[in-house]
Amino acid sequence: MKRKPAVAGTFYESDPKALKNRIEWCFKHELGPGDFPKVGGDRNIVGVIAPHAGYIYSGPIAAHAYYRIVEDGFPETFIILCPNHTGMGSSVSLMAEGEWETPLGSVKIDEEFSSELFKKSEIIDIDDTAHSQEHSCEVHIPFLQYFKKDFKIVPICMWLQDLETTKEVAQAIVDTIKSLNKDIVLIASTDFTHYEPQEIAESTDKKIIDAILKLDEKVMYKRINDLNATMCGYGPVSVVLISSKKLGANKARLLKYGTSGDVTGDRSSVVGYASITIEK
Repeated sequence: MKRKPAVAGTFYESDPKALKNRIEWCFKHELGPGDFPKVGGDRNIVGVIAPHAGYIYSGPIAAHAYYRIVEDGFPETFIILCPNHTGMGSSVSLMAEGEWETPLGSVKIDEEFSSELFKKSEIIDIDDTAHSQEHSCEVHIPFLQYFKKDFKIVPICMWLQDLETTKEVAQAIVDTIKSLNKDIVLIASTDFTHYEPQEIAESTDKKIIDAILKLDEKVMYKRINDLNATMCGYGPVSVVLISSKKLGANKARLLKYGTSGDVTGDRSSVVGYASITIEK
């Protein structure tokens, strides 16, 4: 099965040349890293948290995460965990076969990993429907393709995002990584506060990010609840935090925080974005 792009032409450019130009714009933007990474091979990154809005809004912030991925060295496979914005599909949906197409080419799903992950989990369903129109996994792929073509993905879309669900998903991921001995990086796709004034968004997001930087998913959930926060991908973030710690990560780094208002100049109603790495 080939999953066609759902948001090419809206969240990012549909023309390959224009898309590459847009990605370069993200890196060179004043809110971006400012330059391009050199390919490295340290492989200290276990997980990454990155935004998933349209590139003109969150792309410069997201570029910081991709900069570090390239600098650290590409893994064999990326597990991309995203929230379910459409309501389609199962509670936790895995696309287990085929490939994903973007204007920059196609990326294969790691079918061996996906098959083993499904066997090890009682909560993950194989379900393509949830992924068919979902943007929050798709938007990460062109950034990765800009730098390399021969990686694979495991796309997981989460409608259920409670803490217990994330513990189960994380354990299945960790068990699968260990059983197959694969080189993996996890990506949690999330935006933070939605449609609040800049000052409120920054204050709320700072408290949540502080919990993430302490690798404490329980405190993150408590703060989201106490603050009535509108962060959309807290489940994927929790999965990546739990999994990363089980895989030996012991620190997190905030690479960049910003809002849509920092890009557009309209700070009356913004969405918050952050790029964070979780490393050994």
